[in-house]
Amino acid sequence: MTYQEKLSGIRRQMLNDKVDAYIIPSADPHISEYLPDRYKCILFASGFTGSAGTLVITQDFAGLWTDARYFVQATEQLHGSGFELVKLIAQGSPEYTGWLAGNLNSGDSVAFDSNLISLQLSQTIHNELSAADINIVENKDYLDSLWEDRPGLPASPAFLLDDALTGETVPSKLERIQRELKRKRADVHLISSLDDIAWVFNIRGADVKCNPVTLAFALVSPKVTELFIDIAKLSVNDRARLKSWGIELRPYQDVYTAAAAVSSSSAILIDPKRTCFALYRQLPAEAKIIQDTNPSTNFKAIKNETEIANIRDTMVRDGVALTRFFRWLEEAMVKEEQTEISVAEKLYTFRAEQDGFVGESFDTIAGYAEHGALPHYKATIESDSRLMNDGLFLLDSGGQYLRGTTDITRVVSLGNITQEEKTDYTLVLKAMIEGSTAHFPKGTKGYQIDAITRKPLWDHLRNYGHGTGHGVGYFLNVHEGPQVFNASNLLIDVELGMVTSVEPGIYRPSKYGIRIENLVLTVPDQSTEFGEFYTFETLTQFVIETEAVDKQLLDTKHIQWLNSYNAEVFRKLSPFLQGEDLKWLERKTKAI
Repeated sequence: MTYQEKLSGIRRQMLNDKVDAYIIPSADPHISEYLPDRYKCILFASGFTGSAGTLVITQDFAGLWTDARYFVQATEQLHGSGFELVKLIAQGSPEYTGWLAGNLNSGDSVAFDSNLISLQLSQTIHNELSAADINIVENKDYLDSLWEDRPGLPASPAFLLDDALTGETVPSKLERIQRELKRKRADVHLISSLDDIAWVFNIRGADVKCNPVTLAFALVSPKVTELFIDIAKLSVNDRARLKSWGIELRPYQDVYTAAAAVSSSSAILIDPKRTCFALYRQLPAEAKIIQDTNPSTNFKAIKNETEIANIRDTMVRDGVALTRFFRWLEEAMVKEEQTEISVAEKLYTFRAEQDGFVGESFDTIAGYAEHGALPHYKATIESDSRLMNDGLFLLDSGGQYLRGTTDITRVVSLGNITQEEKTDYTLVLKAMIEGSTAHFPKGTKGYQIDAITRKPLWDHLRNYGHGTGHGVGYFLNVHEGPQVFNASNLLIDVELGMVTSVEPGIYRPSKYGIRIENLVLTVPDQSTEFGEFYTFETLTQFVIETEAVDKQLLDTKHIQWLNSYNAEVFRKLSPFLQGEDLKWLERKTKAI
C-alpha cells in the first residue's frame, strides 16, 4: 500500500465518521519521544522517519508539522506521499491547532487516538478548538485497519540493576516519592513515562531501540505499589526481589482497569505531559487530579555520587573507543573506500569492545559534506555517501553502557577545507567553550545558558535552528528532562548534579554542517556576597579537532581551554591505549 493509498484509506474512515480533520502525533501510550515499532504511526502513514512531528489530515490537505532539525529531511521523505511540510516556528509547539481553528468551520469535528495524545496536549487542543466552535472526537484509530502485519507490543527481557550501579535502592526511591506525595497532598501517583519507571524501579529493558526501557506503568500509594508489566519479561529472581520490596506485579494491560478502580475520593498525582489522555479518562471523574511533573523526573535528573563516578568512568571508555575509531578511519581512508554507513558500523564495533557496552544511545549521525547540514540525518542505502579526501565529516554518536549514557559530536577535516569552513568551525567551537565554561548564579534557567552559548555566533550573524542542549539519562534515555538549554521560557533551574549536552552548530544546506558537542555536569563554583554560583565540569573525554581551527577568531581564554581540554583527554585516555592508537592521540592533542 502506497502512502497516498493509506491517506485515502484514512480519509474514507473520516468521511464515514463525519470527521473533518485527523491528528496523528509522534507518541505512544507512554508519550515517549522514541517509539516501539508498533507506534511509529507517522512513519507508517507518511514515510517520515524523524522523532518529532505531527500529521494533520483533512479531505483536501495533509501536512506534517515539524521543526528546523528536519526541514530538509522531511521535504525529501514526503515527496510523493500526499503530505506537505509545514515548518514549525517554535520547536515542540502544537501550532497546527491554530491552523485547524483558522481553516475549519464552526461545527466541524477533529479526531485523534486518545492513547497517543498527552493530557496536556488534549487540553490545548480542546481549549483552542472549542473556542472556534469545533468539536473533538476521541479514541479514533484510523491506522489499525490499514496496517497489515502491524507489529505487536515488544517483549524484550527486562532486568534489575544492582545497587552498586544505581547508588540508591528501590525502597529508598519509593520513600522519596511517598514524601513528595504527602507534600503535594496526593494519595495516589500514576506513572506512565518509561524512563521514570526505569529509574524508580532500577529496571532496564530493550523495548525501544537505543533506549534501555521496558513497557510498564505504575501506581504508587502509601498502601501498595503496583507495577504493570509483561511479567514474562522478568526473571524469577527479579520478580522475587520486586515482591520483597512490597511491589505487586500485575499484567501490563491491567493499568486501565486499575486506574478506573482508584477510589473516587482520592487525590491522584499525574504528569499531564507524560500521561496519555485515554488513561486519564479511566480515572474516576470525582477524584481530585493533581497535575504536576512526576517527582521521579526531577529526582533522576540530579545524579548521585555513584552515578557521577560511573559516568566519568564511562566517558573514558567511550573516549578510548572513539580514539581507536578515528585512528582507524584515517588509515582506512587511504586503503579502501569508506561510506557513511560503513564507518557507522565500524564505530559500533569499537564501542562494543568496551566493558559494559549495551548498545547505541541513538542511531549514529554520520554526515559527510552536505549531509552534515541535516542535524538528524541517518544514512540509508539510497543516500549513503562515500567519504572523500575533501571537506568536513560530522559524526554524532553515543553509547549505552551499564554505567552511563554518552552523546558526543565531532567534526573532522578530510582535507582541502575552505576558509568559510574554518571560520564556521572555529565559531562553533568558541560557542561550545563559552557554554561549557559559563559561571552562573543558582536559579539560572536553560534559556540563559542557551543565549550565552549562542552569543559568539550571533556576534557574526550566525545561528542554528535547534536547542543548545538536552538532559542525558544514566544508562537511560539520551534525551532526558526536565532541563533543556533552548530558547523556551521554561522555569526549570539548572541544578547541581544535572548532566546536559552543549552542542551549538552551523548548517549550510547543500554544503556542510558543523556541530561540536560535549556533555557537562553542573557543579558548585563559588559563593560570594552576590549569592551562590555554579559552573560546569566537562564529562566527555575525546579530542577536539584543531586542524580546522582559525586561531585569529579565538581569544586567549578559548585557546587555553582547548589546549587544556585536549591535554586532559590525553592524560585520562593514554593509560588505556598503546602502540599506534597512543601515538595518534598524542599527535592530535598537541597544543596549538
